[in-house]
Amino acid sequence: MPLNSNKLIVPLLLLAVCAAGLVLASHSQSASAPRSAQPRPIVDKLILDDTIQPVSADRLKRALLAANSDGAQALLIQMDTPGGMVESMRSMVGAILASRVPVIVYVSPTGARAGSAGFFLLESADFAAMAPGTEAGAAHVVFMMGKPDETEAQKVENDAEAFLRSFVTRRGRNTDAATEAVKNSHSYTAEEALDLHLIDAVANSDAQLFEAIEGREITRFDGAKTTLHLDGAEVRVLHSTMRDRLLGWLVDPNIAILFLIAGGLLIYLEFNTPGTIVPGALGTLMVLVAAFALNLLPVRYTAVLLLVAAVVLLVLEAKVGGHGALATAGIASLVFGLLTLVAAPVPEMGISPIVAVTAGLGFGLITVVLLRLAVRARKRKALIGPDALVGMAATTMEPLAAGAPGHVLVEGEIWLAAASHPVAGGEHLKVVGHNQMLLLVEPVAPAADGTASIQSGAESHSG
Repeated sequence: MPLNSNKLIVPLLLLAVCAAGLVLASHSQSASAPRSAQPRPIVDKLILDDTIQPVSADRLKRALLAANSDGAQALLIQMDTPGGMVESMRSMVGAILASRVPVIVYVSPTGARAGSAGFFLLESADFAAMAPGTEAGAAHVVFMMGKPDETEAQKVENDAEAFLRSFVTRRGRNTDAATEAVKNSHSYTAEEALDLHLIDAVANSDAQLFEAIEGREITRFDGAKTTLHLDGAEVRVLHSTMRDRLLGWLVDPNIAILFLIAGGLLIYLEFNTPGTIVPGALGTLMVLVAAFALNLLPVRYTAVLLLVAAVVLLVLEAKVGGHGALATAGIASLVFGLLTLVAAPVPEMGISPIVAVTAGLGFGLITVVLLRLAVRARKRKALIGPDALVGMAATTMEPLAAGAPGHVLVEGEIWLAAASHPVAGGEHLKVVGHNQMLLLVEPVAPAADGTASIQSGAESHSG
């Protein structure tokens, strides 16, 4: 039976229209659907704006541990430091070089610096950058325990230079310019450091820094090469903990000295007035906290000997009396010992002269006064029992025969007393001594000027 072509055209047209509609719909959906967003890179950020010492070294190590374990693509260290201790700096450089994630050191904001030990940290980074108006360098070794001889000084400086070259060369930076910062304390502006290839970029902000880094290939310390893609990165600031803030406050040598002085005075107060408990407990706590803080700092043992000698001189002044000479020598030793107690590699880690002089003078004068009062109190007679009545007024309650005991009234108390001469009842007497519990009294007679005087012996009868 022949097919009717007119009947087939309509269904075919409908099928074609439906197919075209499905194609257009799927195309419009795919065009209108948002592209799957690429995950933003994550950068952990540590703000290091303190001296280089054990507390800051601990903060850096914990920041590196977090960046290596929380999926961050890099750790950004925003740095502003005058420098600090060599041992802490070496520990921090070692941690940066061993980091699994790339480390970016950025000297910022404007006016910041990477001085002394901070210059070593800047050069150890996978990517080093500075903000305009910052500086870096002045990394000459400062000897904390006095000036050594020429040979020893040369050995230490050569060691510092070799340590710097060990990672500057691997980072592909200018070794000669870097060692100049150690040899001759040379400092560089951000532009000079960039021109001399000591850093990799100059940037005004984190965002501009990430744009400069985008697509840059860096060579890790182990020789591996990696390309950084940090444009538009999400920055997670690693805030300092309460422990970090507390230790950072205590590591200030001025705070440690004030704690030590105040704690010593409170302990002395506890010994002088035993049983109060609170001054002794608080003073002990303050001295222990000061000892803990000073343990984190480079302390000169010669200065400790000066402090011990100062205390000895102050005690001798109070006990034997030196007409002020021993006290003056003790206070001078105390002030000089406090000034030189911490061997500061940078001025920011030293003890303020104002704090040293004020604390030394205050502690010295207070110690001398308190010790003198304590010595006098120990030498004073015990005023207990009949001893406390010597010199007081008494009144006879009955006539007293010569040498015979009778009753007298002293300060409202009835005592047995004896006089060397007969005394009538109701007469005013004075206690002049005692024999065990028997008071010795003498009559009081009016003097020529109308005041009372003591009659004694034959004079009382001859007058």
